[in-house]
Amino acid sequence: MKKICIFCGSSYGNNEIYKKEIEALGKYLGENDMDLIYGGGNSGLMGVLSKAVIDHGGHVTGIIPQKLYEQVDHIELNDLQIVETMHERKYKMYELADAFISLPGGIGTLEEIAEILTWQQIGYHHKPVGILNINNFYSPFRDMLLHMEREGFLKREFLDTLIVENNISQLLEKMKAYEPILHSKWDSKN
Repeated sequence: MKKICIFCGSSYGNNEIYKKEIEALGKYLGENDMDLIYGGGNSGLMGVLSKAVIDHGGHVTGIIPQKLYEQVDHIELNDLQIVETMHERKYKMYELADAFISLPGGIGTLEEIAEILTWQQIGYHHKPVGILNINNFYSPFRDMLLHMEREGFLKREFLDTLIVENNISQLLEKMKAYEPILHSKWDSKN
């Protein structure tokens, strides 16, 4: 697990803890020779993360659609790939990554984590997917997934593959130890 695709907000959020924890994550990645793959922007938490990785000797690949590239500030990345569409951006990020982590963010971040979980559920990939639950940001999302499972729309064995931790090193250690559970969404019940 060397190349980590990270989804996070292009805003800072209202709590300073998000910036602090994401700086710590960037430092951890940079110092542990783990590459960052992300959406390529320099605003909000995306910028905090990419700067922290670079400042600690890490490699950063940004992938950004042309339309967004023209609208946002940039920093010098090791690799910046400009693509045409959001779909192309996500596909490229997913293709390059060994694992995925979601951090606090808005609708775009939620859409990215939901899509990568969907792809995992239907067997398009068997890579680890984690959530760094800073300030319990993703607890309502986790509750919604549990509700889906209770209501028969999500299998428990699939839900159990999602790694959710509040601590950076614990999250990454569990992701490194991840063993995919091969299951089919369409087996018997659910």
